[in-house]
Amino acid sequence: QVQLVESGGGLVQPGGSLRLSCAVSGSTWEYYAIGWFRQAPGKEREGASCISLSDSSTYYADSVKGRFTISRDNAKNTVYLQMNSLTPEDTDAYYCAIGRVLYRYSSGYDYWGQGTQVTVSS
Repeated sequence: QVQLVESGGGLVQPGGSLRLSCAVSGSTWEYYAIGWFRQAPGKEREGASCISLSDSSTYYADSVKGRFTISRDNAKNTVYLQMNSLTPEDTDAYYCAIGRVLYRYSSGYDYWGQGTQVTVSS
């Protein structure tokens, strides 16, 4: 069993920044990657960014490349998503998940957090 808990969401003005955190606990030894996904009501869950738990591999969706940065702190068992230059189009519920491959699609992940809401509005 693996538990993931997201935090750091909130309301921010366009052009602003937020840092999301994903605290991971449990039996993670068999897993390879953490992904950040986002989803708006009525839409499919989109992979925003992923990071390997053991090497430097990362993935960024084109929509966030250059604005979002994913990182991890192994000592704290936490993965971060630094989001800069936010726009209203970034308004979504954000979820982190753990999987055995670094994969852009949600089907590649086994355990999910409960999500944190990000709202970008003036």
